Amino acid sequence: MALKKVVVVVLSMFIMVAGGEAAGGRGDVTYDGRALIINGTRRILFSGSIHYPRSTPEMWPSLIAKAKEGGLDVIQTYVFWNAHEPIRGQFNFEGRYNLVRFIKEIQAQGLYVSLRMGPFIESEWKYGGFPFWLHDVPGIVFRSDNEPFKFYMKRFVENIVNLMKFEKLYYPQGGPIIVSQIENEYQMVEPAFHERGPPYVRWAASMAVGLQTGVPWMMCKQDDAPDPVINTCNGLKCGETFAGPNSPTKPSLWTENWTQRYPVYGKEPSMRRAEDLAFSVALFIARKNGSFVNYYMYHGGTNFGKSPSSYVTTSYYDRAPLDEYGLIWLPTWGHLRELHAAIKLSSEPLLWGTYTNFSLGQQQEAHVFQTNSGKCAAFLVNFAQHLNATVSLHNATYELPSKSISILPDCKRVAFNTAEVSAQYGNRSARAVQSFNNANKWSTFTEGIPNVHHASFTNIELLEQMSTTKDGTDYLWYTFSYNHKSSDGQQALSVDSRAHVLHAFVNDEFVGSVHGSSDGPPNMTLEKNISLREGQNNISLLSVMVGLPDGGAYLEKRIAGLRRVSINCSGSGPQNLTNWLWGYQIGLLGEKLEIYTQQGLQKVVWRTDGSSIDRPLTWYETTFDAPFGTKPVALDLSSMGKGEVWINGESIGRYWVSFASPNGQPSQTLYHVPQSFLKPFGNLLVLFEEMGGDPLGITLKTISVTHICSNVAESFSPSLFSKRKQPSVQLQCHEGEAISSIKFASYGNPIGDCENYALGSCHAVSSKAVIKKACVGKRRCSIPILATTFGGDPCPGIAKSLLVVADCV
Repeated sequence: MALKKVVVVVLSMFIMVAGGEAAGGRGDVTYDGRALIINGTRRILFSGSIHYPRSTPEMWPSLIAKAKEGGLDVIQTYVFWNAHEPIRGQFNFEGRYNLVRFIKEIQAQGLYVSLRMGPFIESEWKYGGFPFWLHDVPGIVFRSDNEPFKFYMKRFVENIVNLMKFEKLYYPQGGPIIVSQIENEYQMVEPAFHERGPPYVRWAASMAVGLQTGVPWMMCKQDDAPDPVINTCNGLKCGETFAGPNSPTKPSLWTENWTQRYPVYGKEPSMRRAEDLAFSVALFIARKNGSFVNYYMYHGGTNFGKSPSSYVTTSYYDRAPLDEYGLIWLPTWGHLRELHAAIKLSSEPLLWGTYTNFSLGQQQEAHVFQTNSGKCAAFLVNFAQHLNATVSLHNATYELPSKSISILPDCKRVAFNTAEVSAQYGNRSARAVQSFNNANKWSTFTEGIPNVHHASFTNIELLEQMSTTKDGTDYLWYTFSYNHKSSDGQQALSVDSRAHVLHAFVNDEFVGSVHGSSDGPPNMTLEKNISLREGQNNISLLSVMVGLPDGGAYLEKRIAGLRRVSINCSGSGPQNLTNWLWGYQIGLLGEKLEIYTQQGLQKVVWRTDGSSIDRPLTWYETTFDAPFGTKPVALDLSSMGKGEVWINGESIGRYWVSFASPNGQPSQTLYHVPQSFLKPFGNLLVLFEEMGGDPLGITLKTISVTHICSNVAESFSPSLFSKRKQPSVQLQCHEGEAISSIKFASYGNPIGDCENYALGSCHAVSSKAVIKKACVGKRRCSIPILATTFGGDPCPGIAKSLLVVADCV
């Protein structure tokens, strides 16, 4: 397939700009045992991962603005080698891959950048970010003390560093980049490389530091990161698992605080509660003297095209603080925003104070930071999962909810508790705005099934799939001819494969499929009884990858595709066909002709009789108009099976709706269509359906947060973003919407939560009327949780809260 928008970069064009003092008088970014030091000042920094290829340039300003509003100081991103150098020596920095534009947008909004150059990134990205051409370099062993690999790794890292210097993007030059990363979680695979592992670590560190960027380098999950490279933590609970910096002169940094588990086909999405995220951050700051926390991901985005690794869904970290569509995910975003503000109020004692810790009970502890000038901050921790605790500090008593941390920026007043969520909740909804149920508007084209007589090439063995397709396609046809004799009796086809999906055809007729899973064995077997005709029979096997592997030692040695094929006959026994005359076709005809584009569309004959519903290996084509407005747009592909979808020639990714999770539901049904992919009228929609689906069931939907809710107790601390001195319910609709109705409101002791709610034994009858008056017709409103707000105390002596559920339109 043609490579689009590739810019050939002549490496010598980059001007080497030395680190150190630069325009504006900035010095290098340095560090000590407490924090990164920027412009001579220690900083506590909150960071969030936003990957430029997983969104669009049109989305970047809004994503960065919302991240800044959420209390972030830094945006962290990987650099995606295979996106930038898909062909050796040909570099692409356009569109979604415009790294410089992305960094400059971050700078324009006043944030810093953490640049993880890898160049191995893993990241659930195909081949761990390595370009597949690297696989074919003679004698190469990835990520080891191997000269061919080190040559190309150094060349790429130097290329990126020089580009950043040329654009003056490092902090000493006046740019936003304050820290970089070399390698990625290497300690997990280092033992597999034996004596070639440790020298590689030392070389990578020395190579990176020698580039003189003027900012520190780090290695995550590398306890022995050589000086001056900083070792950092990745994980769910770095406040408990991190052994700490490997030198007292290095700060404690957390490069990946996982906001959920990345999704894979066949599994249910994994949620991480806002309370748990906040607890983990506060504990890392308190226990590990942490001064840098990065959320992975803060915005996950979309794995467009064939970019994700094996079995990983097109939607990536959808339940991060900013969801796949760029909408604020509630209440995570808001709860973390309050956390960041509380910790920033504690900055001076955290960065300069003397640290002490002591027990407050069997499962309770205090972490106190105090400066010589008397500034004090405290973190009161309750590890008990289901029990509240009463503790004392400095002759004052504090109530700690179960599994929580209270933050006291002055060692007196609780500014924030990790378990008390005063931020509003929200339920995202998808509203159908267009149906594709008119069969007359669909056209179809069926892929031909190749055979050995019309193969692209032949070989007397089964070829390894990735080495054959070179990451150009998910598909490889293996075909052979078999001479059947009637005396052979009943026949059965047996195929062992290391791919992800296998479809079998005998004389152009489909006979069966099999697929693997992300946590299943690497080998899968198809066993099918087949009917052969007397004489020659054409057997065609379509081997399918759903992404390339993304990690592990010796990635270059990983294999895929068919490994063994036999036909078992009841009359003559099994016949091994592994070393047979095999015919091959790489990819699909529709891919080769790019029939998903306006130009390629004309290269085949499309049928318009609507008779190809629910057939495998079928292309579908139609057009549609974009919905009115600016709400995010998605295709609901619930009625389809497995394949890929394009809008105006842009792939919005693979879909695999037919692979249900254990609860019987697909892992993903909604597929994001970025607004920038659309034009007002006549948008071209093309799908390749691999297994059989019904395009008449597809709908186009707009995505919005239509239901919002807040449940705040009078015992909560007031929001740090409110002028009120008492806790309050604060509701806000997304931009362009207003609160249209109040579904439920109760000041008293309401039962339940934002999804299942009811009146309790105590309820102020004026609750709904008060909330309606304060909120309906407005985009935002704030209601103090005071008895006077509701005309008096409905039940003296009972602890009260306010639960409000509202709709936005």
